[in-house]
Amino acid sequence: MTKKIKKTSQKASRSGVTNSVTIQRHVILACILILSACTNSPTILPQGGGGEANPNLTTNIAALEEWQDMRFGMFVHWGPVALKGTEIGWSRGREIPFSTYDSLYMQFNPVNFDASEWISIAKEAGMKYFVITAKHHDGFSLYDSEFTDYDIMNTPIKRDLMKEMQLACEEQDIMFSTYYSVLDWYHPHYTTRYRNEPRPVEDSNMDIYKQFLFDQVGELITKYNTNLLWFDGQWEASWTHEMGMELYQYCRELKDDLLINNRVDKGFKGMAGMTDSIAKYAGDYGTPEQRIGEFNNDYPWESCITICNQWAWKPDDKLKSTKECIHTLIKTIGGDGNLLLNVGPMPDGRIEPRQVEVLKEIGNWLKVNDEAVYGTRGGPYMPGDEVACTYKGKSFFLHIMNNSSEIVIPSLEGVKVKNVTLIRDADRDARRNDQRHDGVTLEEVKGKWIITLPEQLPSSIANVVEVRTNTLLSEIEPVTL
Repeated sequence: MTKKIKKTSQKASRSGVTNSVTIQRHVILACILILSACTNSPTILPQGGGGEANPNLTTNIAALEEWQDMRFGMFVHWGPVALKGTEIGWSRGREIPFSTYDSLYMQFNPVNFDASEWISIAKEAGMKYFVITAKHHDGFSLYDSEFTDYDIMNTPIKRDLMKEMQLACEEQDIMFSTYYSVLDWYHPHYTTRYRNEPRPVEDSNMDIYKQFLFDQVGELITKYNTNLLWFDGQWEASWTHEMGMELYQYCRELKDDLLINNRVDKGFKGMAGMTDSIAKYAGDYGTPEQRIGEFNNDYPWESCITICNQWAWKPDDKLKSTKECIHTLIKTIGGDGNLLLNVGPMPDGRIEPRQVEVLKEIGNWLKVNDEAVYGTRGGPYMPGDEVACTYKGKSFFLHIMNNSSEIVIPSLEGVKVKNVTLIRDADRDARRNDQRHDGVTLEEVKGKWIITLPEQLPSSIANVVEVRTNTLLSEIEPVTL
């Protein structure tokens, strides 16, 4: 089918970061240096940013730390492809003929969609931020875009569903964020074709497509107030390192506290998801995919993992258990990463009930153990198969993923333990009493801390022991369990 491309508006300026933003950033960095000097603490400076073309355009520290404190978010892959139950983007020309796939939007009518219900489900699951596929590789825009007719307003639903999601997030205090693919197998001027698509590429013009891309991304920032841009599709030859750095700079000019993942540029290396040269490539954080990232407390990262097997909804897709999801979250935060757990809503606009049930169970666990998750960092112990650790201030939290009544860990040199308690929902206030141990004991033997737990544990999935010490644990080098 032929696509009608709307006229582009006047180009936004890309001449460089404004003087006011530059001054603001320098003031923030100066304050951090002064504070560090006063407290004798190690200086922590942002390592990500705009890449080698923009050495002074560094990650916004305050925005990054706020996002890291959230630890857990919801990813949503959704669009007309839900009508077929196949994978978003990738099934175009594979399971579904090109012309059929590109016409699905004409039938897309999710009459049971309720943005407030979606965000309530995310909130009840303990998720603090939300990322929606504004545009995937198939080119369909799940929002009212000025620059294409291939969007949600030309479906039977004729509602800007993404705007409804944004408003619901703001109402429920969830950080609204958007996914955007820099590749577009539908757009006539994107110069790479997928799976032997018959359309010719000779007349394609990447400069025209790039302007379209910048205009759409500008919409996400200015019209939808996205707080984080989750880019994807950077691996094809049509997208260059120079384009990635330029796009990063453009986005930060429009909104300085915006966070941008490393897939904006070419530094993303395989599904392990980390950038091989932070100084060279643009991006604020790494993105391991369908795996838990390795321990890394120097460069922020986020694992994106599906609750089923497929990103988009698939009938009877294999669903991960509550236990598997909670253990994945624990090992991720123990490695100092965030977890972005993906759900794929059904074609009628509802999140599948069995997925909702797992999300509720995750939320129930988090209501008990929230102190050990939100606002923590990974360490001072690196995660193992059955125990992971997070810390906050002078306390660390051992997340125990087995039914063992005894945990043995290396003692931390120079650190004295003041108290150990097992986190139980009913004892949230009482356990602050240094004399209360709740059946948990700790003794030191030959450089090991031996922690004994009561026979009856509150959770069959994972239990958390808080260990209060006399030391700021950010000063401790990570130790292997």
